[in-house]
Amino acid sequence: MLHILVLGAAAGGGFPQWNSNDSVARRARAGDPDVRPRTQSSIAVSADAKNWVLLNASPDLRQQIHERRQLQPAADAALRASPIAAVVLTNADVDHVAGLLNLRESQSFAVYGHARVLDVLARNSIFNVLNPDYVARRPMPVDTALALSDGHGQPLGIRVRAFTVPGKVALWLEDKSAPDFGTTEGDTLGLEILDEDGNSFFYIPACAQMTPDLADRLRGAALAFFDGTLWRDDEMVRAGVGTKTGRRMGHMSCDGEDGTIAAFAALGVQRKIFIHINNTNPLFVARSPERAKAEDAGWQVADDGMEICL
Repeated sequence: MLHILVLGAAAGGGFPQWNSNDSVARRARAGDPDVRPRTQSSIAVSADAKNWVLLNASPDLRQQIHERRQLQPAADAALRASPIAAVVLTNADVDHVAGLLNLRESQSFAVYGHARVLDVLARNSIFNVLNPDYVARRPMPVDTALALSDGHGQPLGIRVRAFTVPGKVALWLEDKSAPDFGTTEGDTLGLEILDEDGNSFFYIPACAQMTPDLADRLRGAALAFFDGTLWRDDEMVRAGVGTKTGRRMGHMSCDGEDGTIAAFAALGVQRKIFIHINNTNPLFVARSPERAKAEDAGWQVADDGMEICL
């Protein structure tokens, strides 16, 4: 069985972002039950509900651990202990790797990522706070069902199949003089997570386009967490809080003829959940017309603390 725990559902900066002052952000801070705050996106998965694998490490990870008993040391564990056995990275975005810095203190676990992402960590000395005597960095090949193990090499009963999806190099790594800002294969990955009983689900927190290959992978899936960054491509421009479109940032829009809702309509995915949702996306408002449209199409919006078993 796969135990899935949503740690954070929001895109970079969380919801509401620290300096956001629009009406929806003010409602969230005031405790409006229709506009619940979310931390930055990550989920945890376990085959035994004891040893957990993080899919991305959010900058909010310390708060997420504090709020989720499953990720806290057991009462009878050692003075330094954690049920977090591994971290799998889908890209090098700040909102997916910065949380690794919370996991120092010589605790054993493993970090899995594409060779390009691991190289980014290796070239940035701040990540040296993860003592290599305790934290194993392991390359994750694409299109291979890789069995995950903890920092000591003990199997976790979970396999991950990483695959490339259309996207963009992390913002802080962009080379404005290079084609497509220097984006290369491995900068954006989707994940299929599998257990030993054949249960599986998909986690794709960033994706710029639904390709035929991706559609074939997803067709008939039991569960997919999918990029819900923006409702519409020019949403941030219209809101007056940014100049970049979703396409410029490497994300599909939820709505529209070429958006995610339309792209999933014929794929027969049994359960579809938007995650990595931007501060400006009206999906965060429970009774908004946009939320109603998504729900009518069979979509859910991820909440921090959501638990699913497959």
